[in-house]
Amino acid sequence: MESTAEAQLSKELKRKKRMKLLAYAAAFAIFQTIVILVFSLTVMRIKNPKFRVPSIAVEDLTYTSSPNSPSFNMKFNVEVAVKNTNFGHFKFDNTTISLDYGGVQVGEAFVAKGRAKARSTKKMNVTVELISNHTMANTNLGNDISSGILALTTRSTLSGKVQLMKLIKKKKSAQMSCTITVDLVGRAVQDIKC
Repeated sequence: MESTAEAQLSKELKRKKRMKLLAYAAAFAIFQTIVILVFSLTVMRIKNPKFRVPSIAVEDLTYTSSPNSPSFNMKFNVEVAVKNTNFGHFKFDNTTISLDYGGVQVGEAFVAKGRAKARSTKKMNVTVELISNHTMANTNLGNDISSGILALTTRSTLSGKVQLMKLIKKKKSAQMSCTITVDLVGRAVQDIKC
């Protein structure tokens, strides 16, 4: 009788150990699923980088406000920033930034291809020359130059690839559209809104 009672107790202990092991395995599987889910929703989510103009320095500025032929000639040193908020680096291609006055292009800046590291901002300086030759048909140019304030717009698209862990590559692009207010009398950029 004792041997059957011991055998029953031994079977019961083995069954409890198996149930405990199964519960641990299930808890581990659930924990791993939660970790993978959180990882895929935060780290693996690829966002578009940001492409901005944080500052502009005026190197040269000449203008004439004569009523017959108002014109301007400017040279800017433009700081361009590519902010990459992803956990992988962003390799971007060559691009150009178009500077317009009244819907007419007055200048163009070239941005060379490069790489913005993960979760960082890559800053570059480009020089651009603005000439108002093609804006003679714009009747507001004389008024804007006389007021001492000139409004310019910039537009550009920066295309490239975000690479995560050397395995996942995703094409992304960043759009830039900024309004720049130039103080002609003070020979400085008054405001930049992107």
